[in-house]
Amino acid sequence: MDSENSLVIVGAQWGDEGKGKVIDYLASEADVVVRFQGGDNAGHTVVFGANIFKLHHIPSGILNQGTLSLLGNGMVVNPLVLVEELEELEKRGIGTGNLRISSKAHLIMTYHKVLDEANEKLLGEKKIGTTGRGIGPAYADKALRRGLRAIDLTDPDSFRNRLSQVLPLQNRLLKEACDHPGFDLDELIELYRPVCERLAPLVTDTSLLLSRQLEAGKRVLFEGAQGTLLDIDHGTYPFVTSSSTVAASASSGSGVGPNHIGQVLGVLKAYTTRVGEGPFPTEEVGDAGELLRMQGNEYGTTTGRPRRCGWFDAVIARYSARVNGLSGLAVTKLDVLSGLETINMAVAYECDGNRIEEFPQDIEGLKKCQPVYEFLPGWDEDISRVRSFEELPSAAKSYLKALEETTGVAVELISVGPDRSQTIIVPGSTPEHWRKL
Repeated sequence: MDSENSLVIVGAQWGDEGKGKVIDYLASEADVVVRFQGGDNAGHTVVFGANIFKLHHIPSGILNQGTLSLLGNGMVVNPLVLVEELEELEKRGIGTGNLRISSKAHLIMTYHKVLDEANEKLLGEKKIGTTGRGIGPAYADKALRRGLRAIDLTDPDSFRNRLSQVLPLQNRLLKEACDHPGFDLDELIELYRPVCERLAPLVTDTSLLLSRQLEAGKRVLFEGAQGTLLDIDHGTYPFVTSSSTVAASASSGSGVGPNHIGQVLGVLKAYTTRVGEGPFPTEEVGDAGELLRMQGNEYGTTTGRPRRCGWFDAVIARYSARVNGLSGLAVTKLDVLSGLETINMAVAYECDGNRIEEFPQDIEGLKKCQPVYEFLPGWDEDISRVRSFEELPSAAKSYLKALEETTGVAVELISVGPDRSQTIIVPGSTPEHWRKL
């Protein structure tokens, strides 16, 4: 087996970096694409021509008919939503026969969504800003060893038995903490019956399947969701997601050893955005932020919420490079910066009168940080039609060079628009090598 045949793609900011497009572009040469964490709180938008696909559970590789798409054991899966997603793709002529679900992936149940929404309401002004889709409660039940797993979908008796064990406690929580009447066992069984029948044939040992693909020399893309700063351990806790989003999770979340992991490509925008609560040092709440939001169409794929926008933050990028072991960067939405006379880039923070260049360890420290900017010249040219690095305006090249120097990681892929064709591969880079394998 050759680790050069595998490539991990992760978000290097607060998510929403454009991973879906990057994965879709590279998946055309992949044999397998595997999601290794998260649930339908993810939102990967893929555009080619007049076609726009918004994916939540399903790996972006599903749009390439020869690619095997796997939902790994590190995911939490909402079976009701997954079936809707499959039906929508099939209505649009996209085959879903190559999708497989790990038997060990945990399920997001209807009561998880109610608990998620209730928890946010109880937090009030201190809310996390979750998508309200039950992700956190599902992962909590996994850790508490009272979750249902995809394997339970394959046996009606097992599904009923497992649900009957956990539902009384869930109902008690709903009634006492959420003022909710709870759920009836038989009604839930009927709700999930057709879903079980639809998904059961797709449930398998994806760890074994993936290992055999790797041993056969197949090309595998590991698809991350959300972003590094949303990682449950390494993110801006508590304003994070409920899973581990960093590259190391590609191994544990898909059931293969770390020796299978090859290169790690970090996806980030040419500026910075985030959805939800929490500190954001380079956020622009005035005209500059609104301009980035409008030009970048910065609204959440899953929630539709307007994203908070700000300048590129190299402190975050360096941190992401360190905790993920990034071998290269994919810079998206470079075209959004066209027309700006000056572009800000945060190269450090100032905190309590001190200049710091490393990401703070705690949220309180981050709240005190003010960005230290370098100011780079912008460009007027429309770069959305550019298809090679050489064609980019000199100011755009200088911006990318500054980004490389301040992060310490080479730029290997550049996106200048949402369409598949609006992608530039830097000569000699990992993505070029991947496509030529």
